[in-house]
Amino acid sequence: MSKQQETLFGLGGNTYANIFTYMGLPLSRDLSDDVDAVVMGVPYDLATTGRSGTRFGPTGIRQASSQLRWEEKRWPWRFSLADKLKVIDYGDITFDDGDSDDMMETVVAEASKIMAAGKTLLTLGGDHFITLPLLRAAHQQFGKVALLHFDAHTDNEKNDGKYNHGSMFYHAPTEGLIDSDKSIQIGIRTEYDYDNHPFTVLDAAWSNTHSAEDIVAKIKATVGDSPVYLSFDIDCLDPAYAPGTGTPVAGGISSDKAMQIIRALGDLNIVAMDLMEVAPAYDHADITSLAGATLALEMLYMMAAKR
Repeated sequence: MSKQQETLFGLGGNTYANIFTYMGLPLSRDLSDDVDAVVMGVPYDLATTGRSGTRFGPTGIRQASSQLRWEEKRWPWRFSLADKLKVIDYGDITFDDGDSDDMMETVVAEASKIMAAGKTLLTLGGDHFITLPLLRAAHQQFGKVALLHFDAHTDNEKNDGKYNHGSMFYHAPTEGLIDSDKSIQIGIRTEYDYDNHPFTVLDAAWSNTHSAEDIVAKIKATVGDSPVYLSFDIDCLDPAYAPGTGTPVAGGISSDKAMQIIRALGDLNIVAMDLMEVAPAYDHADITSLAGATLALEMLYMMAAKR
């Protein structure tokens, strides 16, 4: 890392020093006017139905991001992120251990505060259930949003249980948080109600045999000019690219295709984003944490490119 990069990211050090924040960003909760985007961690996995461990996801992603800090201009972008976007790392939110209600209330409160201040929020999870309180916060600020969802699972299981990371997209439209007609899911490769499913689906087989450009065209045609919430479950990627997750499913898309898609979403009215389900304990050589850190960085560059 150059001296210039140290200044841009707010912390001195090389790849192996000061890696306790995402990309070496300043650790801050200052939502002043000069801040554009906020990275927030939610270390929660009590709604997991498969293998637990995603509570360590935010830390794993931050640690892996140290491998991305040396490149001043992330390829293939032609600008430095910090030249266009001032980003802070908000740290992890804290809640009473084992208290899912407290987690939900805290996420809604903190996310609402960040969004109300006009900042783009990128949340690192944690299991995917966290997206439900994040959508509640987004609804407070933007009304009903379109959901752009990357996953192996539709996560709209009809389940009246209070906490389940496979049912938040059943509850979200029921609560009026998202517009089902303008919502789309990418990479699905598990069973769902094919005849009565509320969202557009580009399944993994279709996504793997079509180009990123084709996928982006379908996304744009579906969401239109609606405010969009982008939610990326790391298990959208094939386990070859993301083994460290709770419910891996063979046959997913590649990390390269996912990045190509994200890079092309700058025309959308994206109001908030998340990156969920990284479970470092099942990883090898930080493959999944690095994929999560890289996808999160592409999301920030995609937002910066609008400026």
